[in-house]
Amino acid sequence: MSRTKSGLNVLPPTPVDEHEAQPLLADNNGQPRDNGTIEREAEQISEGDAVGNVPLAKEPSTGKILLTLGTLWCSVFFAALDSTIVATLASPISNSFNSFTLLSWLASGYLIANAALQPLSGRLTDIYGRRAGLVFSNTFFAAGTLICGLAQKEWVIILGRVVAGCGGGGLNTISTFVASDLVPLRRRGLYQGLANIVYGTGMGLGGLFGGYIHERLGWRWAFLIQVPCIVVAGIVAFVVVKIPVKESDKSKIKRVDFLGALTLSAALVLLLLGLNSGGNTVPWNHPLVLTTLPSSAVLLLLFIFVEDRVASEPIIPVRLLLHRTVATACATNWFITMSVFALLYYVPIYFQVVGGLSATGAGIRLIPQAIGAAVGSLGSGLVMRGTGKYWWLNLTGQTISIISVTLIAATFDGEMTHGTTAWLPFFYLLLGGLGYGAMLTITLLALIAAVSHEHQAVITSASYAFRSTGSTLGITIASTVFQNLLKVRLNQRFSDFDHAREIIKRIRDSVDEVRHLPAEWREGVMDAYVEALRGVWVAALGLAVLGALVSMGMREHVLYSNMERKQSRADEAEEDNP
Repeated sequence: MSRTKSGLNVLPPTPVDEHEAQPLLADNNGQPRDNGTIEREAEQISEGDAVGNVPLAKEPSTGKILLTLGTLWCSVFFAALDSTIVATLASPISNSFNSFTLLSWLASGYLIANAALQPLSGRLTDIYGRRAGLVFSNTFFAAGTLICGLAQKEWVIILGRVVAGCGGGGLNTISTFVASDLVPLRRRGLYQGLANIVYGTGMGLGGLFGGYIHERLGWRWAFLIQVPCIVVAGIVAFVVVKIPVKESDKSKIKRVDFLGALTLSAALVLLLLGLNSGGNTVPWNHPLVLTTLPSSAVLLLLFIFVEDRVASEPIIPVRLLLHRTVATACATNWFITMSVFALLYYVPIYFQVVGGLSATGAGIRLIPQAIGAAVGSLGSGLVMRGTGKYWWLNLTGQTISIISVTLIAATFDGEMTHGTTAWLPFFYLLLGGLGYGAMLTITLLALIAAVSHEHQAVITSASYAFRSTGSTLGITIASTVFQNLLKVRLNQRFSDFDHAREIIKRIRDSVDEVRHLPAEWREGVMDAYVEALRGVWVAALGLAVLGALVSMGMREHVLYSNMERKQSRADEAEEDNP
């Protein structure tokens, strides 16, 4: 057994069967190591039933698990709601600040903060406790949401989104840590499915909620109304969640990988700044672009170096990513999330501009995506609970995702159809949700099954980091494609018109401007919008195909039926008869 710089024990290169029955990072006897206390309210079992020197706890009752997780899921719902609320608020917020290009930063500010804080949350809550993490996360989430509602300048609302993202990211991951602490792998898929129902519902309702509140009270109230709800949810979670501290030695804070989080965040910010600026606010050969993009690449390499050679306990252990299942599951999450978020933020624009719908009408059409995500996540969890398998289930989910994006790209290509075919967009988005929900549950279970107990929080954090960076890059890629194509198409059609530069700038800064154009402009502008959006659909399809291809590299690991991860007779029978 060899020990790496990062302190991870890696399996020796001995032959394994095709199902990889033993998880990564096991001990010499092939049994998973568990150097950390399994956190539960329930009584500890006898020393004779312990794994190594660490006693395991009896599994809590279903009622206690649901009560504990249910309180956390209330906060998760609002965190998910906030991740998509600006999808339908893009137009009114942009109009308030006269900048439609603000859209990508409104979304990215929240998601970059998610990506920076989520990987840290595992180790920090091991040291200071899950409950302390909940207090921090809810406080920052409420404060950031309040700042957004009161903001009077662009930089202030972006700051609010960053602060809210710091809290929202922690809420998502901590709820997953607690579920891993309390539930065996075989049943874990079911509870993750329930969690993803809450998460998917929040994501799906974010656009509808934002549009509905804006049309009645104004976009600021879409943020302000959330604040008291977040505070109440945080107080309830603090009272109900009673998980003991996992690491009693507070000096371990020195081992937390703050440098890794800083370099990762800086790399993302510079990448987004370069992509959002290039061809949009400045030419692609502008010094801003030529400095930010290479600097982002350098910082990414520095991040990898820090994780591999400097951090004693890295937020994303790069050597762990060398494991085939870990690497492909994270990459699948990354590409598919890019595709989904590109659609989530630009499908509403299609409905509003091309379809002439209100913000509420556009939000309603995102509901099927949320329903599909809930059904896909819970359904895949139930299948995995019953069969203990996930490879073919993953392939089915990926196929559904590709079919969904293909249908969207083929259909959302001109004027919206009405009458008997008006339901088709709902169906296409429902399919997309089914594939995405299944992917979230399957990849998380594959990751957890591939590592030992002591690395569950770290690998869960890494999974969420890939999801957050994927959502950020998906929105940024979509914004870059859309803005550059729209600018090119508008200039091709109208560069010779009077006052063309000023009118084109107004069109690109405000969706509402389309409704007030002169007659000779309207048809050409609509065509330009459709062509720019078509580019987004093609990019989303390409990302979905990449995700599907990568996902086929995941291997089948045993989903154990107990917390000790010991082979039960049922597990052995399934392994012998795959």
